[in-house]
Amino acid sequence: MLLELDDVTKVFRGGTRGVDGVTLRLGPGLVGLLGPNGAGKSSLMRIAATVTRPTSGRVLFDGADAVTRPDRLRRTLGYLPQDFSVYPHLSAPEFLAYLAAVKGLPAGAARNRIGELLDFFGLAGAGRRPLGSYSGGMLRRVGIAQALLADPAVLIVDEPTAGLDPEERVVVRNLLADLAGDRIVVLSTHIVSDVESVAADIAIMAGGRLLTRGSPASLLRRAEGRVWEMTVPPDAVAPLRERHLVSRMVRTDAGVRVRVLAPAAPAQAAAPAPPDLEDAYLTITQAAAGPVASGAAQARP
Repeated sequence: MLLELDDVTKVFRGGTRGVDGVTLRLGPGLVGLLGPNGAGKSSLMRIAATVTRPTSGRVLFDGADAVTRPDRLRRTLGYLPQDFSVYPHLSAPEFLAYLAAVKGLPAGAARNRIGELLDFFGLAGAGRRPLGSYSGGMLRRVGIAQALLADPAVLIVDEPTAGLDPEERVVVRNLLADLAGDRIVVLSTHIVSDVESVAADIAIMAGGRLLTRGSPASLLRRAEGRVWEMTVPPDAVAPLRERHLVSRMVRTDAGVRVRVLAPAAPAQAAAPAPPDLEDAYLTITQAAAGPVASGAAQARP
């Protein structure tokens, strides 16, 4: 089983390239598609899910053209868009039954499948409560459940943890990891922690382009020797951020503990630190964007 995006480009009205020549080969397992907001991830996922057509390039599913003949992929596809919405007055069983009918699932098989999914996602206890009363985490689980109604071989989820609290994000990430195996699972997100614990294969996008793809270990090597830590006075933080990318700041009694990404030590007091996946991600996207502009560096408190 293979889903291929071959030199896919999407040009929007006005000439903006939302996706710019992306090539990806996706086999069974979980792939994390990581990139900042506006990177083109959602546009690429809509193309992969046959929701929109590329301006140029090909989408192939097991060698068959999924752009001109999308039905074969659609029959085995589960898709959770970033802007997934529900009918708030329906209960979860009612909503899933409605979507199962839309998908053409037989009523008896749909009832059994809905029961299985409600149990699997911990939603059976919600009973007949309307979806409008659900928490954000529960709604995202309903979204993933509807994507799994037909037991798809290809599962595409776009920003599945958007708006969730940390505990709910962990639940959703673990559910997606459990689903990967003999399925193709694509998890698109701008949150590094969403992929670092569940994806052995990570692709990074920015500006509509695919910057790199590899294992977490291979991405970490891109940041080796570029991560530094030191403690500085509070009034030294702003000048430091004008010169370097400060990825993390923690206020302490001794000053501000900063984590800096730079090719050489940013100060005599800076000590090298082992990189994590966020360091690698920022290193790769910064290299694609060019030098850090004044005031543009992002820090995680």
